[in-house]
Amino acid sequence: MKYLAWILGLFAAAVALSIASQNPAYVLLVYPPYRIEVSFTLFIALLLLTFVSVYALVRLIVGVLQLPAFVRKFRIARAQAKIRKLLDEELGAFFEGRYADSEKAATRAIKLGDTSGFHRIIAARSAHELREYKKRDAYLSAAEGKEEGDSTMRLMTTGKFLLDQHDTRGALNALQEIRDSGVKNHLGALSLELKANQQAGNWDEVLNVLYQLEKRAGIDATQLSQLRQQAWLGKIRQQKDLAGLTYCLKSIPADYKRRGKIAAAAARALIQHGGDSLAQQLLTDSLNAQWDSELVALYGDCKSGDAVAQIKQAEKWLAQNNQDAGLLLALGKLCFHQQLWGKAQNYLDASTSTAPSHAAYTALGELAERLGKPAEALKYRQQAMALKAG
Repeated sequence: MKYLAWILGLFAAAVALSIASQNPAYVLLVYPPYRIEVSFTLFIALLLLTFVSVYALVRLIVGVLQLPAFVRKFRIARAQAKIRKLLDEELGAFFEGRYADSEKAATRAIKLGDTSGFHRIIAARSAHELREYKKRDAYLSAAEGKEEGDSTMRLMTTGKFLLDQHDTRGALNALQEIRDSGVKNHLGALSLELKANQQAGNWDEVLNVLYQLEKRAGIDATQLSQLRQQAWLGKIRQQKDLAGLTYCLKSIPADYKRRGKIAAAAARALIQHGGDSLAQQLLTDSLNAQWDSELVALYGDCKSGDAVAQIKQAEKWLAQNNQDAGLLLALGKLCFHQQLWGKAQNYLDASTSTAPSHAAYTALGELAERLGKPAEALKYRQQAMALKAG
C-alpha cells in the first residue's frame, strides 16, 4: 500500500510538471537596481528545492544535537541486554549448584550498572553457599537501600542465612522487620518464622505460625499434623513441674493427646513429676482408643496407689492381646510392685519369650535379686546389656 501511494504521487508530480512546463507565466523579482525574471515553473522548482534543503539541514542539526542522547540510550539498551543475559547465567548456575559461576555472573551485572538489589542478593546467596561469609555480608549491605521491593527480598535472605547459622534471634528480628514494613500474609516469611521458632524451642509460637499457615493453605495437611505433634511434644518436655505439665496437657486437643508418641511422652513426664495417677488415666484412655504395644509397657511404671485395680485392667487387655510383650512386661512390673513374685516371674518370662527386651531382662534381674538369686540376677543383667548394646 505504501509503494502504491509513492507511485501515484510520482505520477501526479509528473502530470503537474508537464502542465507547469507549458505555463507561459513568469515571476519578476525586483531589487533596485537589479531585476530578475524567471519562469513560474523554475521559481516553483527552486522554492521547493530550497524548502527541501532547509528541512534536511534542520533535521541534520537536530540529529547532531540528539546524537549524545541517542548514543547514551543505545549504550543503556546494550548494557540492559547484557544484564538480562547475565541474569539467565547467574540463575542457571545457582540452581545447578555452580555457586562460584553464579557469583561471577552477578558481579559482572553489577559492574554493568544494574541498580537493583537482585544481583547483589543472588551474589550473597552464592557466597553463602560457598561459606564466604564476609563477601556475603558485603553483598547484602550493598543491597540495602536499593529499590523498595528489594527490602523484603533482602530481609528474607538475611533470615535464611541466620537460620542456617542457628542465630534464631537474629532471624526472628529480620522477619519482624518484614512485618513492621507492612508486608502481610507472606508465606515465605511464615515458613522461615516456623523454622526459627522450632530452632529456638518457642513451641507456642510454632503452634501459632502453623495456625496461620493452615488458614492460608500454605502447608500440607500431613506435614501440619506432624509439626503440631512435634510442637506438643516439645511443650511437654519443657515443663518443669506437675502444675505446668497438667495445664499443658489440658490444652492439647484430645485427638493429639491419644497419639502414641504424645501419650508416651506425657506419661513419662507425669511419672517423673509424681503424677502417676494422671499418667495411668492418660494411658488407659489412649490404649482404649487405640492399642499400642510400646505405650502399654509404660503402664507398669505407674505407681498410682491402687496396683490391684491396675492389674485387673491390664488382665482385661490381656484377654484380647495375650501375645503382646509390652503388656506382659507391664503386668510383670505391677505384680512385682505388689510382691506377687510368682506371677511377676511368669509374666516377665512370657514377655521375653514373646519379644526379648532390655526392659524385661532388667526387671527379671531386679526380681532375681529381690528373691536372693544373685547368679540369676547377673545372668539377666548380662542379657539386658547385650540387647542394649545390640
